Amino acid sequence: MQTPHALVLGGGGTLGEAWMSSVLAGLDEADGFDARGSGCLVGTSAGSIVAASLVAGIAPGSRLGRLAPAEDAQLEDSFAQASALRQAFGVAAELVGVAAAPLASLAFASTARGGALLRRTALRRVPAGRRSLAELGRLVERTGVRWDGRLRIAALELATGHRVVFGAPGEPQPPVSTAVEASCAIPGVFAPVTSAGRTYVDGGAWSPTNMDVAEVDSGGRVLCLNPTGSLRPSIGSLAGAFGAVSRGAAATEALVLKGRGATVTTVNPDNASAAAMGLNLMDHARRGSVIEAGLAQGRRLALDASARAA
Repeated sequence: MQTPHALVLGGGGTLGEAWMSSVLAGLDEADGFDARGSGCLVGTSAGSIVAASLVAGIAPGSRLGRLAPAEDAQLEDSFAQASALRQAFGVAAELVGVAAAPLASLAFASTARGGALLRRTALRRVPAGRRSLAELGRLVERTGVRWDGRLRIAALELATGHRVVFGAPGEPQPPVSTAVEASCAIPGVFAPVTSAGRTYVDGGAWSPTNMDVAEVDSGGRVLCLNPTGSLRPSIGSLAGAFGAVSRGAAATEALVLKGRGATVTTVNPDNASAAAMGLNLMDHARRGSVIEAGLAQGRRLALDASARAA
């Protein structure tokens, strides 16, 4: 598999970050693939952490051995109080009903104005989060990452319900650490992030991947890693129901890019990775199993690509 012109990294909590990093590490073992060399990197929520790390020049494999203790403890403690997926992504299912969840992404993608109105209305029903993401911001800042023209980080402006893509032409460019904090500020769990008088929450409240903002020309290659595509319905689990929304949103946004002439490959966790991740994407106890499954999946993707090219 060749290095994509655009690499899109979706939301998915602690385990989603581990899965994306491990899949990319597996792909990086193949000749011709370097995740850090993509011409455009789009990150949402956990994906914004991975994208920022890549722009900082950090190899994906170097992230697999540990998760900074302060960051890990803070996130796990927060999600013991509230479900990440229910707060960040359950908005769609609440508005249209779980039975119609696969249609939610299409409804939201059909009009930016309508999507913003739905999100603004739903977010008003979510109590303000109180947990701070300042430690995460400090960790990102220590990498030395700066805007280099390639990095795009998605967040949602709280007052309007509109998506903001930090780093894109004409969009705000606060410190990358601030943008990552904003993209990870799950409504109802973490405190919204304010920059230049505007307040932001998790970019996953707009889309699990925000793939459609990837800047790619006709003939360009897009690779999207969608951690929440692992989720499957189960009795009494809204998080499981969201998997259909996630996969539907990614498919819809892929069509936008294909309409521009791009080739799009969307990768959801395979059966082994999905089993390792489970429904609680903040369960750090599963991290080792997720890394093992993600590495194996990345290596298989590389082998499959090589076989097709032969």
